[in-house]
Amino acid sequence: MRIRVSIAAQSLELLDDSGRPLRRYRVSTARNGPGEIQGSYKTPRGRHLIRAKIGAGMPANTVFVRRRPTGEIWTPELAARFPNRDWILTRILWLSGAEPGFNRLGDVDTMRRYIYLHGSPDTVAMGVPGSIGCVRMRNRDIVELFDLVPPYTRVDIVEHAVEDGDEKR
Repeated sequence: MRIRVSIAAQSLELLDDSGRPLRRYRVSTARNGPGEIQGSYKTPRGRHLIRAKIGAGMPANTVFVRRRPTGEIWTPELAARFPNRDWILTRILWLSGAEPGFNRLGDVDTMRRYIYLHGSPDTVAMGVPGSIGCVRMRNRDIVELFDLVPPYTRVDIVEHAVEDGDEKR
């Protein structure tokens, strides 16, 4: 099993071992586009692994800060009190780059950039870039994906649409 994220299509696919899609979700990648450099607020491309799964059993809309639940549950009222917060909700799949010099180690290290697949408020648009580097998902979708994939599942992030099965950056 593996995951493929298409930046062009703003989609995430869960694929079986033969490459056949099992699930497809609308997502939101970085508003600044693709890129690997620390501080760029871009979504890193290439091969990654799910290094950690965080939030098992937590209620939907649980708020995370620095990968820890804050004890808050996201509501529109909470959002109004903290309008500039980048909401990380419900579950986190923390990514680690698998390509030294491209998305691993040094100024391009995906894990040190704290890049996740994570839940978002239902008010956040999916299908359009909007994050500061992570891959945002609907809460119900991240819960389903979280329960389906084990740690160290491969995650390929590509720039192009993936209908043809091509996996070039």
